[in-house]
Amino acid sequence: MAFEQWAALPWVKSQKDKIQWGQLTGSALSIAIAEGVKQQNDLVLIVTPDTPSALRLETELEYLLPDNPVMVFPDWETLPYDHFSPHQDIISARLATLNTLKNEQQSVLIVPVSTLMLRTAPASFIYGSTLNFKVGDKLDTHNLRSNLEQAGYLNVQQVMEHGEYAIRGSIVDLYPMGSVHPFRLDFFDDELDSIRLFDVETQRSDEKVDKIELLPAHEFPTNEADVERFRINYRDKFGASSEQDSVYMQVSKGTWPAGIEYYMPLFFEKLATIFDYLPNTTTVMQLGDLEHAADTFWHDVNVRYENRKVDPLRPLLAPSELYQPINELFSNLGEFARIRLSQAKLPTKAGNKNLNVSELPAVRIDHKQHEPYGAFINYVAEQKKKKSRILLSVESDGRRESLLSVLKPSGLKFKEFESLQQFTQSQSDVGLIVSPLEQSVVLGTKPSLSIITEQELLGIKVSQRRRRKHKYEASQDALIRNLAELKEGQPIVHLDHGVGRYQGLQTIDAAGVITEFVTITYAGEAKLYVPVSALHMLSRYSGGEEASAPLHKLGSDAWEKAKKRAAEKVRDVAAELLDIYAQRQAKPGNKFALDGQSYRQFSDSFPFEETDDQRNAIEAVLGDMQSKLAMDRLVCGDVGFGKTEVAMRAAFVAVNDNKQVAVLVPTTLLAQQHYENFKDRFADFPIEVGVLSRFNSTKEQKDTLEKMADGKLDIVIGTHKLIQQDIKFNDLGLLIVDEEHRFGVRQKEKIKSLRADVDILTLTATPIPRTLNMAMSGMRDLSIIATPPAKRLAVKTFVRQRDSDLIREAILREIKRGGQVYFLHNNVETIERVSQEISEWVPEASVTSAHGQMREQELEQIMTDFYHQKYNVLVCTTIIETGIDVPTANTIIMDRADKLGLAQLHQLRGRVGRSHHQAYAYLLTGDAKALSKDATKRLQAIESLEDLGAGFALATHDLEIRGAGELLGDDQSGQMQTIGFSLYMEMLEQAVNALKNGKEPTLENLLQQQTEVDLKLPALLPDDYIHDVNARLGMYKRIASCANLADMDELQVELIDRFGLLPDATKNLFSMQQLKMRASDLGITKIEANPKGGYFEFSQNTKVNPSFIIGLIQSAPHVYKMDGANKLRFAINEVNPRERLKMVTAMIADFEKKVSH
Repeated sequence: MAFEQWAALPWVKSQKDKIQWGQLTGSALSIAIAEGVKQQNDLVLIVTPDTPSALRLETELEYLLPDNPVMVFPDWETLPYDHFSPHQDIISARLATLNTLKNEQQSVLIVPVSTLMLRTAPASFIYGSTLNFKVGDKLDTHNLRSNLEQAGYLNVQQVMEHGEYAIRGSIVDLYPMGSVHPFRLDFFDDELDSIRLFDVETQRSDEKVDKIELLPAHEFPTNEADVERFRINYRDKFGASSEQDSVYMQVSKGTWPAGIEYYMPLFFEKLATIFDYLPNTTTVMQLGDLEHAADTFWHDVNVRYENRKVDPLRPLLAPSELYQPINELFSNLGEFARIRLSQAKLPTKAGNKNLNVSELPAVRIDHKQHEPYGAFINYVAEQKKKKSRILLSVESDGRRESLLSVLKPSGLKFKEFESLQQFTQSQSDVGLIVSPLEQSVVLGTKPSLSIITEQELLGIKVSQRRRRKHKYEASQDALIRNLAELKEGQPIVHLDHGVGRYQGLQTIDAAGVITEFVTITYAGEAKLYVPVSALHMLSRYSGGEEASAPLHKLGSDAWEKAKKRAAEKVRDVAAELLDIYAQRQAKPGNKFALDGQSYRQFSDSFPFEETDDQRNAIEAVLGDMQSKLAMDRLVCGDVGFGKTEVAMRAAFVAVNDNKQVAVLVPTTLLAQQHYENFKDRFADFPIEVGVLSRFNSTKEQKDTLEKMADGKLDIVIGTHKLIQQDIKFNDLGLLIVDEEHRFGVRQKEKIKSLRADVDILTLTATPIPRTLNMAMSGMRDLSIIATPPAKRLAVKTFVRQRDSDLIREAILREIKRGGQVYFLHNNVETIERVSQEISEWVPEASVTSAHGQMREQELEQIMTDFYHQKYNVLVCTTIIETGIDVPTANTIIMDRADKLGLAQLHQLRGRVGRSHHQAYAYLLTGDAKALSKDATKRLQAIESLEDLGAGFALATHDLEIRGAGELLGDDQSGQMQTIGFSLYMEMLEQAVNALKNGKEPTLENLLQQQTEVDLKLPALLPDDYIHDVNARLGMYKRIASCANLADMDELQVELIDRFGLLPDATKNLFSMQQLKMRASDLGITKIEANPKGGYFEFSQNTKVNPSFIIGLIQSAPHVYKMDGANKLRFAINEVNPRERLKMVTAMIADFEKKVSH
């Protein structure tokens, strides 16, 4: 840096030396650390109070220190004493980090304090178990197999994950722990002839390497001697074991149960800590209040230990055997030279150094102000006067282009630089960089350097895209995603012409202007070409089987009649919804009080970070509970997406305000699972949780009922028994209903009657379309959680012919990593025979079976045993489609998957992949040649739709329609089938809005027309910019569907990030869309312009002031004239299409200034 203070940063001189740096606000923290690291040659350990600050530091330091290794030591990402294991990728990264520490110099290791407290495997184990291979080594495959098995590697047919190997003749595939890539070893006799990288997805090999290193497959040893040590230590620690003791029995058999890492001390003489791996010359940097963070974590560990140690079948080791207690942690830290980093200003004394740093004053660009750029322009001018410098920072190339276009009106120009260092070494006083720096800061004085981030300048939180590859945003309207996945030959709806068949995109040169068209065929092979600028007229047809979708005739009145019938129906539905809305408005609610401090304690104890959708749902529920109206909210989201936490927050608020909560579930098993989850979550709070189910004895049930009536029980969970007439609550304030559609008619009626007295929160996993959410706003409030939790991986899906070897390998891969398997066989008559077959093929597995014809209690017992891991393979029918959540079940094998529907396949596949482990779905078929065309299409669709984001809408579309039926009544499905689901929902939304505003909905105002714009200039996404036709089509639809300028800006940023800078034709496309939006607001229905002139066509209710138009004609009669009652023609002489666009935009701006009020 070009400032003396950074070069003169004090550094620790010897071991146990201790100093402090203060005033490290904003990005000054990362910059100071980076400059300090550059000045010395040893390893620097940075300890952070939490994981988010560790990840932020990693991102910023990687940018600031491009020549220095920057590592984060990963956490297991499981909760203390969890019942499942860390993901193999996490174990791989941890082992790789520990293995490299012995050689690291001038590098950075970042560790959250909770991760630092966890004990690790000793260095002697990792270094001693590491295998090295190089080209030319003599090694027979028998010895190699033996070495790999000793190191804990799993033998499979096809290598897919870390810690696996496959031997095929002279070829050996390996995925070493600690390696980013898998490798293919080719032997010639006993000599290693070549080593190549290969791709897991394609299994194709490419680049050659000379040598590879294999770290052990686990953080604990797996050979016979170590297993024997585990058995002896286990018996010493917990006494004699029984066959019920699944951890002991599984390890004895050489399989590793989920959560085995919490028994690691039993494999070793003594565990180590990260400190044992660090060179003595390491400098430790301590960030923030580590004492408080460590104390909180240690408390959480102990609470979980106390709650979980009561299970006799899973005894636990004491916290101090797995984690360093606080005094040990800080004693270990004290052995190293330390620098404490503080945001606050430090008192002046020896060893303290305050950096010359200050906060940036308010410079935000605010478009609501009369002079939006005033504060920013003034600040730039002041700094230039002081000979100080300004550097703007944005987080991507796309945001850079966006910011430059925002700054254009200010007249300020910023030179672009590659890095912070390049700017500081230049003579420029203002610059712009792409960097991950998150917070603004002013470094130094006279002269100073102001680093201004886009977040500070525009007042927006820019999401970090660099960590994830692009997925469609979960909030994106399903109709847009569906259009993006349209295949040729599928039905599509045009607003004016009806249902036709999509035939792809076609580029046509129309009078010298290149334009892209969507081609649609109608009855009699008639073709319609729809320009991409009119894509808002199209929607995907979905309302039943594609084969039975209508095919309309161009020019006939059948489509108009169908629309008219649907419009009449829609009006009735909208009126009914408004009636429900009025009844709700008249009903008073509980108006719960929110105790901010205790609620904050409860929400802070949630061990995960909420997703945006989850946070929005929680805020909506709390808002409902605090309002004077009764709550009736539906929270919809896939299983495992976090609905239960939303319900728990609501329950906490109700109980805290002295009300009771009832949680109603459809099955006894679910009641038991919810009871355990609620009990666990509320363990730290004085809240009594009870359960009313068949699993309780008569005495226990009687006791529970008495406590409910006396008000001694705060939350009670149960099946429909909970709402029987003879059940008495002391003061019920909130009813939480899980999966209401699975209750019978009588129970639904009872729930309906309760709505008059209590707040109701309903949870469902049936997807409800967002379009319906908009249509029903205010009727029955709806929150959708469509974002998967962080670390949730898409289920890897394979379609294969049924084969006993494949089944054996799939089951072994899962049970060897401590997981469980669903084997779906949907035929009760043969299920026992198949169960017997699997036991013979995989004798290592413990197999049981379950189906719907069993007695209810027998079925419940089997499901409970499977949940508690007494069995690791469950052969079952589709009864598991809706069932209890088994987080350790991460493989599903579907026998004769070709006989199942797409929605069913999606639902069943959703039973696995509930934790952050990679899950697998194997779809087994009969003879591939005998498969029907439809079955093949279904299986191809489900195999290709692995993405948790983009594919979700298509795979669940018939479920969405079922969800719409649930909320609107099934008699609506006929209308949906006639005109298509998307269009029906759009009309319903318009009808509700019209009635709300006291207007009678008509067919015309139900189908809002967008403005047509034709300026004879190329406006498209060139195929050399976006090669994929479907991606182009989806993007056209998203551009056409932008609701405001902010949406368009975000979309441009996304395009630049994904495909590069915008070509001129694409810039034109955005300009035209912007023009359309502004014209549409003014009530202009059509704009056309060519080199000689053009016209504006106005609607009957245009906002443009007629007197202004008259004034135009009078002032320039040779330019302007009226053509009929609603068309203003203008004459120009402009061949350049870009100039034409500017002229028309200027005229729109004039119209906007003269709006009629």
